[in-house]
This record gives sequence, structure tokens and C-alpha cells, in this order.
Amino acid sequence: MADPVFRIGCGAGFGGDRLDAAVPVVDALAEAGGPACLMFETLAERTLALAQLERAAGRIGYDAHLEGRLSPVLKRCLDHRIAIVGNFGAADPEGAAEAIADLAKRLGCRAPKIAIVGGDDLLSGSNDADLAALLATGVPAGERVISANAYLGAREIAAALTGGADVVVTGRVADPALAVGPIVAHLGWDFDDCDLIAAATMAGHLLECGAQVTGGYFCDPGFKDVDGLEAIGFPICEVSADGSLVVTKPRSSGGCVSERTVKEQLLYEIHDPAAYLTPDVVLDLTAVEVREIGRDRVRVSGAGGKPRPETLKATVCYEGGFVGEGEISYAGPNALARARAAMETVKRRVDKDLKFRADLIGSTSLFADDSGLLLSARELPESRDVRLRIAVAAKDRRAVEAAIYEVGALYTCGPAGGGGVRTSVRSRVSTGSVLVPRASVTPSYRFHGDA
Repeated sequence: MADPVFRIGCGAGFGGDRLDAAVPVVDALAEAGGPACLMFETLAERTLALAQLERAAGRIGYDAHLEGRLSPVLKRCLDHRIAIVGNFGAADPEGAAEAIADLAKRLGCRAPKIAIVGGDDLLSGSNDADLAALLATGVPAGERVISANAYLGAREIAAALTGGADVVVTGRVADPALAVGPIVAHLGWDFDDCDLIAAATMAGHLLECGAQVTGGYFCDPGFKDVDGLEAIGFPICEVSADGSLVVTKPRSSGGCVSERTVKEQLLYEIHDPAAYLTPDVVLDLTAVEVREIGRDRVRVSGAGGKPRPETLKATVCYEGGFVGEGEISYAGPNALARARAAMETVKRRVDKDLKFRADLIGSTSLFADDSGLLLSARELPESRDVRLRIAVAAKDRRAVEAAIYEVGALYTCGPAGGGGVRTSVRSRVSTGSVLVPRASVTPSYRFHGDA
């Protein structure tokens, strides 16, 4: 009979997360001794498109930090039979699987059984004209599509783990699916049991952003104080056979788990608490109960579920032209006026067809907008330390480069005392979303090394 409690911990909540975050989580899972899994969520909306561009340029198309994430924990996970599931495959799950196999060999680990989940890439080998037309509705006319990926569910992850996988590598899957698959595989739940799949999805949603649920993003000094952010513990969910779960974190780690941290994450990115659409279930959070049962231990129960949607979300990424940025600082008496003068100088010299934005960092920036309406106000907060930021965007890289060149020229052509110029020009990726029929998507999995 399956152990009644399954523990799943999070080692990353986004692609730029701390590389050592998983170490205390794995220590806690190993100490607990029961069945467990470690999940890594590293794909944001644009991350996959950027990975596609990297792969097309002959560089790494999977998570560039894969080795840094897994090196500290891979051997211990394999030794303690802690499964690893991650969407760090990005645009090249096969390459990621190969890298993990090589890493295990270099670390002296036993050879892991690695499963690769595919089917999310809607452009690879597809000749479906109707699908192509549907994907085209997600981008402006005439734009070149870089990638199109469907958000897969957890069924293939669960099947791979049931088949003996030590590590499951995916590309684009729904974030909660990284937890749903392992939970279903261990507890033997049926994907047709909507309430149980809803509970697993709720667990995945609480885990998917890493330290957001353990006090990181929650912290607001003086209002919501959190200690130990430098060593914040990443979350662990203890999932019971009845669908209830406990959110906790490694002992002696920083951060906190409380009713407030859990409730904030529970509602994060939820447009409709009664109908959160995922590939595996429609999650209803309206009857959920959240209750602290001990220090850094919060029990969550009451998730409801409805049958999964008939469509899957797909993100379509396309070329978005080029964006240029230039910055220069002004400090001391009259700094704001000098920064304003520099801003107006550049604005009058750049091509009027370019998209243009300016920010006076230190006086006004985050509350401003692209139109410059706030900057046109006569009265702005005075500051003796202002950094002017200019940003321009266009299809033509040369036009962007020419505009940003003007920021450097401010050293002698602009107001007195400017310094610390930094400039950059880069290509930009834009995204659109469409709903595609499930019949247009064929999820699958196979084991690394199989023909």
C-alpha cells in the first residue's frame, strides 16, 4: 500500500532563481525518509522563445543553469530515491536529458533513468494547416513566428514516474503539472477524480513560485517582516491521500510559512478563484480552508474540481524588433533640471517614428508611462541624484542604434556633470496566446537512450 503522505519540494520557482535553493529541501526530504519528489519550475512566458533563439544560434536550448541547479543535489536524490521533475528542458529536452546523464557520470552517481516529455512544440514537424492558421491569430500580420508551444498537463509525467523514471525532463507544461504528475503517480489517483486532481493542482500552484510562499515576495519591511531572506527556505508540500496538504519548509532555514503567505500565493495569478483553468482540471478555490497548525506549517484543504477544458493554452512567440536603452546620471544641485534637459535633447534628435520612452530614476520612473504624461508635469519630486533612462524601439536595428548613440554624446553635448553612461541594443521577443483543440496536441514521453 502506498505511503499515505507524499512530500514534494520546490528547488526553483523561475529561471533566475537561486542555484543552491534545493539543497536544504533535499536534506529535509531525505531526513523525512518517505516517498518524495523535487520539482524545478524554470520557464516563464518568454523564456522558451529565448531558448529557441539560443538553440537556433547553435547554443544551449535548455536551462543554461541546469548543471548548477542539479550538481549539489543529484547524487543525494538518486541515493534516496527522490524523483526529480523539471521543465528545464525548455527548447531542447533531449539536450537537457543528455546533460543530466553526463553530469551523473561525472559525479559518480548511478546512471539515472531519465524520461523526456514531448509534444508541446506545435511547430516541430506539424503539417496541420488549420493549426497553423489558428496560431497565426496570436501574432500581428506579417510577423515571423519563432515558437509555438502548448501547455501540457501531468499525465505523461505521471506515466513516466510510474514507469520507473528517476528524472523527468519537460519543455512547456503547466506549472502545477510538475507537482500533479508525481502526486498522482505515488498516491495512485485517477485523473478523472476532479476533486483529487484539483488538490494536486493546488499543491503545484502553491509550490510553483518557490520562495513566494515562504516569505520572499511576501516581505514588506515594517508591514510584513520576514527574517533570514539570505537563506530563505523553499517550500515543501506534504500531500495526504484524502487531498489535504501541509505547506512547510526546511527547519532552520530563513523565511516563514503562515496563513498570510499561503493565501497570497494561493490567489497569485488566479483570475477566477472558482474556475482556474489548467490542462488537467478546472480548479475551484472558493471552499478552500487555510489553517496554521504549527510553526511554519499550514494545512490547506477543500479544493474542488471540474472536468478539464477541451482546449489548451498555447503561447506563440514572434520577432518583436529591437529595443535600445541608454542611461546617464546627474547628481548634486539642480540634478533634476539637468536630467530633464538631457532628456529633451535626446528626444528632439531621435527619429520621430521610433517608440520613445524616458524615465527620471530617482524622481519618477515606475509611476510614469510611455506617453510621458507624468514627466510633462511641471512639479516633480526634487532629487540630487537622478539617472536618466532613454528607451527606444523599432523594427530597424540601425535606427535604434543611432538613437541610443545620442545618449553617449551627452557627455559633452548635453548638460554639465553627466556620467556613468551605459547603453545596449538587443532583439526583442513578443508573445501572443491562443487556445488550441486538444486533438491538435499529441503529448508523449520516452526514456533517454531509447531508439
